[in-house]
Parts: sequence; structure tokens; C-alpha cells
Amino acid sequence: MDRIKKMRKEMGLTQLQVQMKTGIDQSDYSKIERGIRYPTVDQLINLSFLLNTSIDYLVGVTDEKKPYPRKFNHIG
Repeated sequence: MDRIKKMRKEMGLTQLQVQMKTGIDQSDYSKIERGIRYPTVDQLINLSFLLNTSIDYLVGVTDEKKPYPRKFNHIG
């Protein structure tokens, strides 16, 4: 989950800001960044929207940061 942490820092966001914008518990989010736990699908969706990338990029399936065309544009 190094990419999540890297992108968060590139955007100048704190872990608390990520929690507030995505609804992911800060403790859970910290564990995700440290590789102690895996994010749920819902958490990945919310993170991909917040970080403006694809789930595939976040989990290392692709090196392309640009997100796919989306059906909707909100976190929730």
C-alpha cells in the first residue's frame, strides 16, 4: 500500500484528512498504509476517488495513475 501513502503525501493530505474525506477510520487507514491490514473494496473505491486514480494503480496492477472514465464522481 506504498502507493496510497505516496499519493496522499503528494496531495499534501494528512491521515486525518483522508479519514474525514473518505470515512475510513484513522486507525484503520494507518494500518493500511503500514501494510498491517488490507483495505476493503469500498475503502479502495473511496481512496481512488480522493486520490484521483484507479484501484488498479493503488494495488499495483498498473503503473498508469490516470483513472478510468467513471460513472459517478463522489466519495460515499
